[in-house]
Amino acid sequence: MKYYVNVWQQLGCAALILVVVSGCASHEPMSGSSQSAQNRTGASAEPSNDRDTAGGRYAMSGDAYPLEPPDVSSVPDAVPRDEPLSRAGNRSTYEVWGKTYHVLPDADGYTKQGLASWYGEKFHGYATSNGEIYDMYKMSAAHRSLPLPTYARVTSERNGQSVIVRVNDRGPFHSDREIDLSYAAAARLGILDEGTGAVTVEAINPEQWQAQRSRNTSRSTPVPDTATASAPETPERNRDNPPSEPSGGVVYLQIAALGDPQNAQKMRSELSNTISHDVRVNQDDDIYRVQVGPVAADQESDARKALHDAGFTDVFIVR
Repeated sequence: MKYYVNVWQQLGCAALILVVVSGCASHEPMSGSSQSAQNRTGASAEPSNDRDTAGGRYAMSGDAYPLEPPDVSSVPDAVPRDEPLSRAGNRSTYEVWGKTYHVLPDADGYTKQGLASWYGEKFHGYATSNGEIYDMYKMSAAHRSLPLPTYARVTSERNGQSVIVRVNDRGPFHSDREIDLSYAAAARLGILDEGTGAVTVEAINPEQWQAQRSRNTSRSTPVPDTATASAPETPERNRDNPPSEPSGGVVYLQIAALGDPQNAQKMRSELSNTISHDVRVNQDDDIYRVQVGPVAADQESDARKALHDAGFTDVFIVR
């Protein structure tokens, strides 16, 4: 009898040891390769970075504003220049989330309307598809098919604002969107709060853009306003009737920067019939900036309210 008790005791100890070992094994963390396999979904876009993998930041729900948003209203447009294609990010085809995308051989003549979205804090400081580091405070963008890099003018269909961006990333991988803008570019176009906005994307030929810029360098003056143009004043008249504008504290309120002079003049004409302040179109290179003014310091709040009532909520000061 004692023999059988000993046997059962030994079997019970063995069973207890197995349970303990099994319990430890069930809580052992996965190896790095197992975690990687679980996070990947087969995306093979070049290069393989977090933005192109479903397990990376691009799969997270929602992006984020900067914790302390800076003023990006004066961030300059990207300046188009001839550049070789990036070594990374320009395969003729690539795959993300099981879908194949095709990269255009060049950007000549590319124009398309669609939705623009933006990406910010989640990707800031990480590698883009062509290997550069994403800076959300610069004028850059992501596109599924344009060669990297490509310079493009993006114009808001809602407010006419226009920016020039340098495309150095891939995305957005949502079928209803045309381009993913940097935080700064989205802020300039006024689509931060909405998240998306209707835009027109126009690829820029750097050589033609530079040539046009050179031609315009000597004549970066306001476009003549036929509605208010008058005969040249003589020196006598200028001395006897000095301008009534205040010599100091005068500003202009810019509401749009457009690439088409006709659209700019049309906006100026329509706005002139809506508000009591003067409206001008100021040409700078191939950009036509619609500006209200001159506005004295004590008139600025009234001018801003009038513009807001007219539907222009994105206004910044030009001195």
